[in-house]
Amino acid sequence: MTNALRIGYAAMLEQFHPTEAVELSAYAESKGFSGVMAADHFQPWVPQQGQSSFVWNVLTAIAERTRGDVGPGVTAPTFRWHPAMVAQASATLAAMYPGRHWLGIGSGEALNEHIVGQYWPEAPERINRMFEAVDIIKKLFAGSLAGKDVKHSGQFFKLESTRLWTMPETAPEILVATAGPVTAKRAGRHTDGLITVGAPVEKIAGLFARFAEGARESGRDPDRMPRVLQLHLSWAPTDEEALTNALVEWPNGGMRFPKSDIRSPFEFEQLAKLVRPDDFEGRMVVSADPDVHRAHIQRYVDLGFDRIYLHNVGRNQREWIDVFSRDVLPKLVR
Repeated sequence: MTNALRIGYAAMLEQFHPTEAVELSAYAESKGFSGVMAADHFQPWVPQQGQSSFVWNVLTAIAERTRGDVGPGVTAPTFRWHPAMVAQASATLAAMYPGRHWLGIGSGEALNEHIVGQYWPEAPERINRMFEAVDIIKKLFAGSLAGKDVKHSGQFFKLESTRLWTMPETAPEILVATAGPVTAKRAGRHTDGLITVGAPVEKIAGLFARFAEGARESGRDPDRMPRVLQLHLSWAPTDEEALTNALVEWPNGGMRFPKSDIRSPFEFEQLAKLVRPDDFEGRMVVSADPDVHRAHIQRYVDLGFDRIYLHNVGRNQREWIDVFSRDVLPKLVR
């Protein structure tokens, strides 16, 4: 693999006030974490999480306070956002912080996207909308760098003749989030890299294979394309505290069913009552032992991820950052 390993910090805007998220991101970097990702949410998953700030404002503040890469992991340029607006936000961030910003794109969750009152389609349409949005963003980046207006008339979106007037010297990488093999292959063909969340090793190996197929079909070397993982975990000084944090703060991590059609944090709160401790098995490591977490992360490093962003689900962020920077990060090997 060509890319060097980076272990970054996942700033959870669903859980922390934006000012605190910025402080924690800077603290994580000071302790050896490299880069920050934050998701574009309009609402938290459950009311207990309590926050949901605007990702682009917060990423700008984080970039101002840190030196690593910053990216929305992920935003959906398909319902709340027209792709042109996401392209403008991304190009601006990349112009302000050259070489540090990447654009993570997903097909969306009803939790965030239904708020504008549109019909919420089935998954195949959401994925097709996402790839059309990617095409528009790529057109805007390429046309703007060439000093040309572009336009688009597609199945889902229209763009009248325009360009982005503020651009970085090099367009940001566009990474697509997926957990499905068909989407992974399309991502390999049409985007710069892949984002996924923790899943069984065999499943991810399959995603990588399909992504590589798509990349080769587009004439590119998949080993040079970023593979990004967001990994949720629960660490605390005792196993009991770690489990309580998982159940209270991040019950969505134990929900063994598709979540993209659920519209309200209060619906998630009702579903969270069904989550049991063993529901986290195979989905999220819940342990007080840093070495258990290290071994789990190492499996993903061995699979070939080059950027892994860690999210500890508890409120004990500084304590966790201290422990992992001392006992986990230095022991991960490529």
